[in-house]
Amino acid sequence: MGWTIGVLAVQGAFAEHTKILSQLSVNCLEIRKKEDLITDHIDGIILPGGESTVMGKLLVELDMLDLLKQMINDGLPVFGTCAGLILLAKRIVNDSHVYLGTMDIVAKRNAYGRQLGSFHTVADFKGAGEVPMTFIRAPYIEVTANKVEVLAEVDDHIVAARQDNMLVTAFHPELTNDTRLHEYFLAM
Repeated sequence: MGWTIGVLAVQGAFAEHTKILSQLSVNCLEIRKKEDLITDHIDGIILPGGESTVMGKLLVELDMLDLLKQMINDGLPVFGTCAGLILLAKRIVNDSHVYLGTMDIVAKRNAYGRQLGSFHTVADFKGAGEVPMTFIRAPYIEVTANKVEVLAEVDDHIVAARQDNMLVTAFHPELTNDTRLHEYFLAM
């Protein structure tokens, strides 16, 4: 594959995504500043898990938020995991902030509780089969618009979805040895 995938590397689990992309022989670029978005060609971007509030503030401070939002609105494929899901959501139930706001979903932050609410399970992911899912202070999706395709649910909560060029998971696929969800993203 001749693609270059950017991984937002301002905070969070970006190294784990980079490792999986390397296993898949995909050229990877860590996005740390606005210039990385402007000067380097990327075919897609991953917004990793971490602290969504910190990531959102850093995107503003580094003057990357508006450019990244425009790139996603213009069709750049994006894969948001955990905090990345929150960054992409048009609305967050228990937070007044909206960050990128490009995906027609309503997310609930820390929906399973704090650290003690972290867990691991295996569940069906539409188009990929049964996949391991690691949830760490995870959100879930409370509401989706009609144009959003639900890809996975756990305990009647939406934990993965896709809308056009946007893919989100409430869990951390980068914390397992399973590469199928990264392959799913690359196929987009």
